[in-house]
Amino acid sequence: MNDKLKAFERLLKIMDELREQCPWDKKQTLESLRHLTIEETYELADSILEKDMGKIKKELGDLMLHIVFYARIASETKDFDIADVMNSLCEKLIHRHPHIYGDVKVKDEQQVKENWEKLKLKEGSGSVLGGVPVSLPSLVKASRIQEKARAVGFDWEKPEQVWEKVQEELGEFKEEVDSKSPKEKLEGEFGDLLFSLINYARFIDINPEDALEKTNKKFIKRFQYLESEAAKAGKQLSDMSLEEMDVYWNKAKEL
Repeated sequence: MNDKLKAFERLLKIMDELREQCPWDKKQTLESLRHLTIEETYELADSILEKDMGKIKKELGDLMLHIVFYARIASETKDFDIADVMNSLCEKLIHRHPHIYGDVKVKDEQQVKENWEKLKLKEGSGSVLGGVPVSLPSLVKASRIQEKARAVGFDWEKPEQVWEKVQEELGEFKEEVDSKSPKEKLEGEFGDLLFSLINYARFIDINPEDALEKTNKKFIKRFQYLESEAAKAGKQLSDMSLEEMDVYWNKAKEL
């Protein structure tokens, strides 16, 4: 524990020095750091999917830097400091885990989630869905909406019911496509289909964001192999037929 406290104290000291002496660090505000923090968060997410522990450690450090940076800026306006941030977090964690720090009994993870949402409502949140950030990517937001609704009992009972809903939504989307409906109608039905697929993924314990990103990475790897092999053969993709490209694509799938 001593080593951890010393390391954190060292980080805070360096942050103070940078804020006071570095021209770039002096200039930063909460607003100017915001987009950089979002970027760092995505970089951490990428490294987790890649299972690269070295990169995960690095990206966690970058995020930690942003946390102490925000707290340092806020301390200058006397709004809060890093101690306030950590104490507030500790108090919230203790309050939200009465099964650890109180006499509440829980039987499983789902009951913990349900208690968490109930406590949030008691703390003043007007809606179970009120805590879902507006700026979340739509795929992640759909997952969080569904998880929060489930925590208060608004959910399907069995995966089979959700799969039936997926098929129903697929049929409705196909009908609108066949009818050449306006774009707005197609978007609505396609959104319903995606939402139901995300719901089904949750029931079979698949994270849809992770699943789609893994497919993105797989496609990029195969496509870049296609580009590389075509270049070796002195060919341009734009001049090749789909059948010719499929030869390389199928080879990439074997790698």
